[in-house]
Amino acid sequence: MVFRLWSIMMLLVLLAIGFMWIAQIYLFEHNYVKAALAETEKRLEPVMNDLTTQDIADDKHLLPVMSHISGGELFLMNQQGKLIQMYSSGHRINIQKQLDERVIWNIIMKREEFQDLLEGKKYRVVDRRQDRIFGFELGFPVIYEGNPCFVILHNTVMLKTFLDLNRHQLILLTILLTITASLLAFLLSHHFTRPIFQIKEAVDRLTHNDFLARPELKRNDELGQLSDSVEKLGQKLQQVDLLRKEVIANVSHELRSPLAVIGGYAEMVRDITWKNDAQRQEDLNLIISETKRMSEMVTDILDYSQLQAGYIQLKKDWYHLYDILESEVTLCRPAAEQHQIQISLNCEDKDFSLYADALKISQVIRNLLYNAINHTKEGEAITITVRHSPDSVCVAVNNPGEPIPEEERLQIWERYQRSQHQSGRRLGTGIGLSIVSTILEAHKMSYGVDCQDGTTSFWFSCPKS
Repeated sequence: MVFRLWSIMMLLVLLAIGFMWIAQIYLFEHNYVKAALAETEKRLEPVMNDLTTQDIADDKHLLPVMSHISGGELFLMNQQGKLIQMYSSGHRINIQKQLDERVIWNIIMKREEFQDLLEGKKYRVVDRRQDRIFGFELGFPVIYEGNPCFVILHNTVMLKTFLDLNRHQLILLTILLTITASLLAFLLSHHFTRPIFQIKEAVDRLTHNDFLARPELKRNDELGQLSDSVEKLGQKLQQVDLLRKEVIANVSHELRSPLAVIGGYAEMVRDITWKNDAQRQEDLNLIISETKRMSEMVTDILDYSQLQAGYIQLKKDWYHLYDILESEVTLCRPAAEQHQIQISLNCEDKDFSLYADALKISQVIRNLLYNAINHTKEGEAITITVRHSPDSVCVAVNNPGEPIPEEERLQIWERYQRSQHQSGRRLGTGIGLSIVSTILEAHKMSYGVDCQDGTTSFWFSCPKS
């Protein structure tokens, strides 16, 4: 990732450098030459008026002045290509005999713009070779000693020097910019990836069951939010790990107790009470009761797993709510009477029909009743009330007891969570309320728990529609 970030930043820098070079070669240098041509023509404008009206041989200072203004070389040539005079930056240069005027003339004649000069127009040429500009030329038709001639101004030295210096500076700037950008890209990529590596390290530790691992990043950006999410994930995993250990201990204990009872009473029936019909019947009933209890525990665990995995589909139909409630009260009443607890059902409208899965709603009522029995003292009473409103019907299982702490009211709906204030009874596996919440959410019914005036009320609401 560090290399990728560095590569992306360097690619952007190289694109910027490439754009700078293209702009320099094809835009700025062209504008430099264009500006130099315009400036030279502007400075020559007063002299040009004299060229059209007089013979330049009448003024011996005219050609040196033109050469000085152009800042380059001046060639005076006749129409046959003979070099008559030559000036450089205002100074006249002696023409050597070995100078081949035809070479200069052939160079000029090869220019496409030379035709303009023959037609009496201005001659303008930019001396470009491949991608380099070496100078420019300006040509004018003149009269010298009564004969038609040409004056050609050639500027190469100063302009070429300026452009070469500009390119050398551009090369130096490119090198410095590349080195600086490379270092900055390296430092910034490390700065950006360091928190990512911290988060990765924390996640790796979490995968190795180190649930105390935290990224420990304090940032106000997206990486800070990711760090907070990883920290919350660690807390949840730590909580799940504690729940896992708790459910193993709970299920082991809950299954061991009925198994021990079943084994002990089975041996007693075999060795002692098999001849006593009454005692044998009582012991066998206890064995059957414990077996049923263990079977219910296993069924609850399997049902919850299947509900969470989405394997069980609801089989809805119209059922009388009162019949479901009365059936579960009758089923749970013996377990409550063992602890001198009474269960009563208050339902005014016994004909109200509910569109739901009757078996699942029965499981909800049964788990709520077992939960109430677990948290009700001996000699107290549990009441099931059905309240009607214009849009819904609310079923509540009420039992007296200490209120559930506010911070535990959301946790008790999670699997294998038990409230710390409960009594010594441990009916069920601790997932009864989790099954309740899962079934009610599948029916799209609201539910909750209220604690007031010494009464705890677990309720769920059924829409009448």
